[in-house]
Amino acid sequence: MDSLSQIVLGGAVAAACVPAPHRRAALLAGAALGTLPDLDGLPVALLTSDPVLRMTWHRGPSHSLLVLPWVAWAVWAFFRRRGGRVAEAPRAWFWAMLLALVTHPLLDAFTVYGTQLWWPLPARPAMWSSMFIIDPLYTVWLLLACVAAWCAHRRAWARGALLAGLLLSSGYLAWSLAAKAMVERAADAALAPLGLADAPRFSVPMPFNTVLWRVVAMTPGGYVVGDRSLLADRAPMRFTRHASDTAALAEVAGAPAVRRLAWFNHGFMRAQAWGDVLVLSDLRMGLEPHYSFNFAVARQVQGRWQPVAPFVPPTAQGITLSPGGLGPLWRAVWQRVLREPG
Repeated sequence: MDSLSQIVLGGAVAAACVPAPHRRAALLAGAALGTLPDLDGLPVALLTSDPVLRMTWHRGPSHSLLVLPWVAWAVWAFFRRRGGRVAEAPRAWFWAMLLALVTHPLLDAFTVYGTQLWWPLPARPAMWSSMFIIDPLYTVWLLLACVAAWCAHRRAWARGALLAGLLLSSGYLAWSLAAKAMVERAADAALAPLGLADAPRFSVPMPFNTVLWRVVAMTPGGYVVGDRSLLADRAPMRFTRHASDTAALAEVAGAPAVRRLAWFNHGFMRAQAWGDVLVLSDLRMGLEPHYSFNFAVARQVQGRWQPVAPFVPPTAQGITLSPGGLGPLWRAVWQRVLREPG
């Protein structure tokens, strides 16, 4: 999820745990700890220039539920020895620090990117994909709760405001899972007549909401893409077929970068020849035909694909969320939310 959501989630859970006189300090500490796991990109960027490793190590060790409890304990023990608030209420502060850290990867797992919850075990990254990376209806309740708790930190109702914000935001997460189940049922009914009932697939909400969804299913020659508005659509889902160079992908499947990508993205990728290089695009993030993550992994030599050190093609056109593009994207999403195509 976006940094603001992680900041207010960490602040809210930490502040809800501690005594009232410590509440403002816990808001700040929780915000910092809620941001900490995402700083993993800095050391990875310093250690390697490989774009595949940079992508697949993000949300790795720093997001592991097998690592973060030890980090929480180390931080707690350090501050407890220094005295002050943590020494005054050690149990409350331990839970504040632990929850601020572990809720970060759990929230990230609701997105489609992939979060390595059980690193260093070889399990594939979790991608429950019921939330877009930015969703105001999730974040706003936590933001309001943190503002209220900061302004009224010693009053009894401040903790109630924090609990209410956490309850409403968690309820929104539960709704996102219910919405995903409804979309999956519609996809089941539409894909079965196409012979794709058992095809690998994923569903993910479109930007900033949980009522308009995108479904991608893999096929022997590529993939199909469909969308579903839970507010407007009544007819069966419709899917559009898209080609992928599956033969070329099979030819380089044993290359380390390709294996790493297939593990990370669960095989949801498109292979295309861009000139004399083979480019793999992550189908989970972006909109057809432009995807956010594209990696050149092979070059054609005498009619065969030869693996190369992966690089990002200079002509890659990904979907970006620049401030200037948010307005048109928001309008396009909500037009589709409220209108079923003819």
